Amino acid sequence: MKVEEKALVLDYLARGRSSDYKTEPIAQLIGTEYFTLLEVVPKENAGLKSLEEVYVGKDERPKIDFIKKRIPYKDLTNTALAELDNAIEKIVSGSEKKYVDFFNNSRSITLKRHQIELLPGMGKKHMLQVIEEREKGAFDSFEDIKKRVHSVPDPKHALVKRIVEELEGMDVKYYLFVRPPSQERDFRPRRRF
Repeated sequence: MKVEEKALVLDYLARGRSSDYKTEPIAQLIGTEYFTLLEVVPKENAGLKSLEEVYVGKDERPKIDFIKKRIPYKDLTNTALAELDNAIEKIVSGSEKKYVDFFNNSRSITLKRHQIELLPGMGKKHMLQVIEEREKGAFDSFEDIKKRVHSVPDPKHALVKRIVEELEGMDVKYYLFVRPPSQERDFRPRRRF
């Protein structure tokens, strides 16, 4: 199973949610590797700040007491939603080579569909231009992509929008960057005939 080591703080609620039974400080985070949305309980006097990177791995966590649960997009607070694009952009910018390599190594999903076409604003024409340019030589940066493929939308912005779409999970068939949501289990007894 994919496990996050680090995460960025999206929102910190010092008194928790007013609707919660138990009042304790909570924070909502987004993982830096698989974009996993987490709800955590910070250590006392942790003083978390928006977009601060914190360790959430299996070893001793300096600022996080424990991870409560993985949360869906719909459970994010308004503040977390407002910070989400900035956090994703910070993660993508911090690992630019990884995300530029997506353009260098992307491939077909089906006979008629390519991974690049799943990015917002990218169609078959853009995909063919990207493939043509990468055959001449690998892309070095987002700026290199913009320079060599003139008609392509801003590649970093397209990635951020795709990651948000995957987090929302509405009608997403292929997950390129985000850890897919866990499957809901149906525990109702099955009828036997």
